[in-house]
Amino acid sequence: MADAAYGLWPLVVLNTLLFIIFAAGFFHPKTTRDWRAMGAYSAFLVALFTEMYGTPLTVYLLGSWLGSRFPLLQDTHAGGHLWNDLTGWSGDPHLSPFHLASYAAIGTGFWLIATAWKHLHEAAQHNHLATSGPYARVRHPQYDGFLLVMIGFLLQWPTIPTLIMFPVLVYVYARLARSEEREVAARFGDQWTAYAADTPAFWPRLRHQLADTAQPPSGTCGPQRPAARR
Repeated sequence: MADAAYGLWPLVVLNTLLFIIFAAGFFHPKTTRDWRAMGAYSAFLVALFTEMYGTPLTVYLLGSWLGSRFPLLQDTHAGGHLWNDLTGWSGDPHLSPFHLASYAAIGTGFWLIATAWKHLHEAAQHNHLATSGPYARVRHPQYDGFLLVMIGFLLQWPTIPTLIMFPVLVYVYARLARSEEREVAARFGDQWTAYAADTPAFWPRLRHQLADTAQPPSGTCGPQRPAARR
């Protein structure tokens, strides 16, 4: 190899465990569904860090195919930043627009997971549905947080396995969300129905939310969410 940036399997294990423990500290998994969400995220990290510090399979595959057209595509650690290589960025890869955007996405994702859990925990103490904070905008902010973290890593270090895994994980989280909502609907009935009708699952409606803030309160408390809601 052109440098000693690969074959560092202790770093693969260390970074994988670090980001799993970091996410678990924000997410606080308790239910089987929570652990499934963490498991999907963990599998993504294993695939990511295996190529980042272990064996750069994607670089090898693309290098043999595109190496003559993209001279920056080499089996070095810098060569793993594929968006930089494919767009011709020749500066420090850690200061490229893709890398800076990845920092923002990863940071926002972890912030969203942590903030959503705080509001979820407060609502759970009163056996209510959580509708404040991020839950006022989307029904599943913590899943959104995990997806943002994954998008951030894809902006920073895309690989063939993680690019394939990402849409699969979106589907997994969507199924987990639907399963969760069936349980909440059975428990809270009309309260959940009203909340779900007004709040999108994953993608916030900016104009709708701005219109709602301009309306005076109705004088009644809105629906709230139980501890099982993520």
